[in-house]
Amino acid sequence: MSEISKIEQYVIDRVREIRMKAGISQVNLSVDMELNSKFVGNVESNKTRDKYNLNHLNKIAEILNCSIKDFFPDSPIATK
Repeated sequence: MSEISKIEQYVIDRVREIRMKAGISQVNLSVDMELNSKFVGNVESNKTRDKYNLNHLNKIAEILNCSIKDFFPDSPIATK
């Protein structure tokens, strides 16, 4: 399995943080996204290759009532 990039991990962590502050479970977010109930848990666990794409992030922002920009850093993350 390929290693997750720093930016991918950052986005996953931000989604998790905002989701938890909103009091929404992994299962409920997955269901609200109209995906498999384990999808968000799989992404957050890093044990699968499941990752968020831009369409996922847009839907999550809609559900969590925030901006898609809230999931990204203000500055680029160094790749090395």
